[in-house]
Amino acid sequence: MNPTFDTSYCGPPPLPDDLWGRWNFDPWLLAVLLVAVAVFALHSTSQRQKQAFGGAMALMVVIFISPLCALTVALFSARVVHHVLLVALAAPLLAIALRWQRERLALLLTPLTALHAAVFWLWHAPDAYQLALTSTPIYWLMQLTLLGSATLLWSAVFAASPGKSIAALVILTAQMGLLGALLVFSSGPLYALHFTTTLPFGIGALEDQQLAGLIMWVPASLPYLAVGLWRLTTLLRAETSRAA
Repeated sequence: MNPTFDTSYCGPPPLPDDLWGRWNFDPWLLAVLLVAVAVFALHSTSQRQKQAFGGAMALMVVIFISPLCALTVALFSARVVHHVLLVALAAPLLAIALRWQRERLALLLTPLTALHAAVFWLWHAPDAYQLALTSTPIYWLMQLTLLGSATLLWSAVFAASPGKSIAALVILTAQMGLLGALLVFSSGPLYALHFTTTLPFGIGALEDQQLAGLIMWVPASLPYLAVGLWRLTTLLRAETSRAA
């Protein structure tokens, strides 16, 4: 039996002509986002936290409400963009906004790094990926585990010592680059759901997969490298002050 998108959360694969009409106004999703905004607004927070939370919510709109949601059904490369926005941009913003028990999480940096890497690889395994895109409950399990593990990880990165944080970020960048390389140099397309959905966009399944690998290999690493450089600067400043 060929895989289908009959129960995909984002609907059937779009065509280029109807893509910009494929906004997702799921009432349950909108209600959850509004409740999250209301709950956050009730708590006294700094301006920095408010800005971070606002940025995270704006990204949620792009990820889940804009036509990107529909495009991820057609293009695996769009799905990778979706995941990168979720774990490398929205998650660190949420970590800044929520400030979950950072000191305790800092002690768990190593297991949290391993956990997030395992979750990331799991949902890019072809069988798990296909299951998530053909079942709404599994789709949301994928989203919540990716976002949850990434938010906890970023909270630990921001709280741990610069040296440990840099090591964790290097590991995360390397594992994402490795997965990207596997996608780029694969001898054939791996994701059966996209064998034909890419064709209306003028790209083959293998080329779409290779583009996804390149996105994961290079642009996806930039947020990790940026934070790593920031933590390195913090470490160097501390060493300079100590020497002075």
